Amino acid sequence: MSDPQLVIVEDDEAFARTLKRSFERRGYAVLTAASPEALDALLAEHRPGFAVVDLKLGQASGLACVKTLHAHDPAMLIVVLTGYASIATAVEAIKLGASHYLAKPSNTDDIEAAFRKTRGDIDAPISERQTSIKTLEWERIHEVLAETGFNISETARRLGMHRRTLARKLEKQQVK
Repeated sequence: MSDPQLVIVEDDEAFARTLKRSFERRGYAVLTAASPEALDALLAEHRPGFAVVDLKLGQASGLACVKTLHAHDPAMLIVVLTGYASIATAVEAIKLGASHYLAKPSNTDDIEAAFRKTRGDIDAPISERQTSIKTLEWERIHEVLAETGFNISETARRLGMHRRTLARKLEKQQVK
């Protein structure tokens, strides 16, 4: 039996290389793509059963890659990784075919556990924490980012804020 094939769609070369080595040590045959175009070329020759997709690929959206991967093989297990987690992008990723959505930092153990979780968990804890105004603002920003395909200028225009203000908010607000 051959090794399970995994594709990593990540534009951060160092992170992609680290993740690739870690999965190879676990017995996966790993392919990497840094952009939606590179993914298209890779899928012309390969049929991976697993995928790890970064949500933000430079100016491109990883959501487009999720859609492409799911169309290529609806049975593929796709995990979306992001440093910009929001409810809006999580919902869109699942609608487009992702099986799981993880906030960075996530490691190989987290990703493999997500591959094994193909069904929802009715025992998932429900948070008692109230949603803050900052959280609502952050989620709205990410909702509009997803709508615009992660176009910063268009997102700023739709939100009625200066592009640099939006860029500062995105740089400052990393997921913990």
